[in-house]
Amino acid sequence: MLRIVVTSVLVDDQAKAHRFYTDVLGFLTKNDIDLGGGARWLTVVSPDAPDGTELLLEPDGHPAAKPFKAALVEDGIPYTSFGVADCQAEYERLRGLGVEFTQPPTQMGPVTTAVFDDTCGNLIQIAQNG
Repeated sequence: MLRIVVTSVLVDDQAKAHRFYTDVLGFLTKNDIDLGGGARWLTVVSPDAPDGTELLLEPDGHPAAKPFKAALVEDGIPYTSFGVADCQAEYERLRGLGVEFTQPPTQMGPVTTAVFDDTCGNLIQIAQNG
């Protein structure tokens, strides 16, 4: 059986992304390995699942990455989604930390979602089931 171990988000600056994803969003650093040439294997995890799925803060240096990310942002499409227990509370917490949202908490059937700018070239969705 397959399981998800690592997934990634393409970022324009790994150091800036690391600060945002840890200091603002509250993820924990799992791996920070220098790969040479300025690149790092830099992963973060959820504090409530330190041995769970890792999020790789992957450099967007490939020529296709920047146009892909820009097209998603222009169309308002989140790059990925993170689960939250209370979308409204997390929205308020993150706004209090200066995070800019492009969509406030919005009920979409059985799910409530909000979308923010991760400061690294992506829109990220938070979603609450129920």
